[in-house]
Amino acid sequence: MNTLKAKMKHYALLLSIGVLIASCASKQDVVYFQDAQEYETIISDNTHVNTFKIDDVVSITISTLDAEASIPFNVYKGVITNGSLPEQLDYIIDKQGNIDFPVLGEVKLLGLTPEETKNMLKEKLKPYLKDPIINIRLENFTVTVLGQVNSPGTYTVNGEQITVLEAIGLASDLNIKGMRKNVLVIRDFNGTKVYTRIDLTSKEALNSPVYYLTQNDVVYVEPNNSAIKTSSLDNRASIAISVASLLITTTILLINNSN
Repeated sequence: MNTLKAKMKHYALLLSIGVLIASCASKQDVVYFQDAQEYETIISDNTHVNTFKIDDVVSITISTLDAEASIPFNVYKGVITNGSLPEQLDYIIDKQGNIDFPVLGEVKLLGLTPEETKNMLKEKLKPYLKDPIINIRLENFTVTVLGQVNSPGTYTVNGEQITVLEAIGLASDLNIKGMRKNVLVIRDFNGTKVYTRIDLTSKEALNSPVYYLTQNDVVYVEPNNSAIKTSSLDNRASIAISVASLLITTTILLINNSN
């Protein structure tokens, strides 16, 4: 009986070692930008600028040297009392790509960059205001990072741009099981989903059309081959150990009964 127990432990150890070896990832699986040479200068030709989409929440503030003159061109929550301005409201771009702007009426923002929107509003406000100062900010700029990362979730972007690497950084980097060669970016173009893959092991990732993310992009990191093999081996090892344990227990019971 002691011999059977020893053999059982031996088989379990062998299975564990096999799982461990199969789960090991190679350098090619985990290193970023493997083809970048030391001191190499890479000039990116990526000129990406985010544009406004349907359902974007946009903050637009109009101000002038004459503070009272600009008040009608801002939307406030509540009533102005004793010269005190209440909280300012944001605009939501509707399904036609427009916002309802005070005095001006419908204004189309869909497809415009913040800078293009500033220039367009300055032109429209010329008959009403002298040298208006226009501040525009996208308030619902978020990206979602899922899959084989250490902290999956949806993250708010504070600036006007974010790269796929920065988004992964917010998610505390890919874990050892993440496939760096085939990261998927899901982008929504006003109801149309576009799926693009990017290879983070190559320096060419810097020129990918999805290197710079847009609002509401989803980054998905699938498991690498090592993770898939490990999962398969874990299941097989668990079944094998269960079967071996059952056979050994049955054998022990039969030996005891025969005695």
